[in-house]
Amino acid sequence: MTTALITGATAGIGAAFARRLAADGHNLVLVARDTKRLQEQATELHDRHGVEAEVLTADLSLDEGIAAVETRLADRRDPVDLLVNNAGFGNKGRFLEVSMADELTMLKVHCEAVLRLTSAAAGAMRERGRGGVVNVASVAAFVPRGTYGASKAWVVQFTQGTARDLAGTGVRMMALCPGFVRTEFHARAGMGTDNIPGWMWLDADKLVAAALTDLARGKTVSVPDPRYKALMGLVKLAPRGVLGGMTSKTGRKYGPQ
Repeated sequence: MTTALITGATAGIGAAFARRLAADGHNLVLVARDTKRLQEQATELHDRHGVEAEVLTADLSLDEGIAAVETRLADRRDPVDLLVNNAGFGNKGRFLEVSMADELTMLKVHCEAVLRLTSAAAGAMRERGRGGVVNVASVAAFVPRGTYGASKAWVVQFTQGTARDLAGTGVRMMALCPGFVRTEFHARAGMGTDNIPGWMWLDADKLVAAALTDLARGKTVSVPDPRYKALMGLVKLAPRGVLGGMTSKTGRKYGPQ
């Protein structure tokens, strides 16, 4: 039986990955900051699906939290076959309205943690000749829209580059780029969502199902919904100057309130 490690596992996309992978018979390592929620989730998944669900409490904004997960990923005796780097958050406010400490914390979680955990996982996977890493990014990676989008653009570029470097080793790499998903993400950041049209919202469970299909097909970048695929196609055609103005207005309309 294979094992999947999921960061940010207690809510949103991470919880949807946990549900789907447990239903498919994978053992789990659930990573988040809230021990109580992790334990409740692990018990529920074990009781429902009969899988082993290990709990690892770690704050990926701290070096010791990242190091704890690196150690688990590097364990050759109890290997992890799939890593889902899902932990992340958004900051409310435009550039210079958000404190530098909060900006740096975002980069720690979205970039440094993804780099270090991917390295720890991929090294062990390459030795075995098999494994996969899903780095959760965002469609915000493809438009010029602040620190959040920039950090997710880094995730996409990093994942595509490592996929090329690891080609032929048996290790699959994929950046997952969803749009708006009904999760706790916006509420935690204090962002209003009433002004976001209903058609723009995605279901987390359907998103994960599409993502795992794309991973099995060998895709390195997954935009797992026809609506957002179409939007990203338009983004590619728009001049950068026009695109910057459009995304700034869109951010004010659909972003933090």
